[in-house]
Amino acid sequence: MLLPPTYGKTELMEVVRINDPLRHLDSEDLAGVTVALWERDRAQQALSLIAGLPSGEQSRCFLPGWGIRAHDTTHQLFEIAFCFRCHGARAWAPDLPVARRRQSFDAESPAALELLRRFRSGPPD
Repeated sequence: MLLPPTYGKTELMEVVRINDPLRHLDSEDLAGVTVALWERDRAQQALSLIAGLPSGEQSRCFLPGWGIRAHDTTHQLFEIAFCFRCHGARAWAPDLPVARRRQSFDAESPAALELLRRFRSGPPD
């Protein structure tokens, strides 16, 4: 999966549980409840999983259940919502071309399954 160019600046990542997936069909940002904060190494590991997500064939539902908000030391860099049902992702970032804001991924791939496992696991032990 192609990440926004600023992904390497990520210092903190919010893991977001999306409560109203229908809102994300045409929304301007990611909305949901922050369920975990991942710092530096843990955030970079998650970004590596996301970058390694292979392309997949997207269905039509796009009802995302999970998302991330990536931050550097001073502000938010980008957001991504993931629908593991239809294999779709939607990104919001000021420096991201429109053509890359909607992508598909293989939600059955090892990287996707590991990412979903991490989302569901909540805060680190």
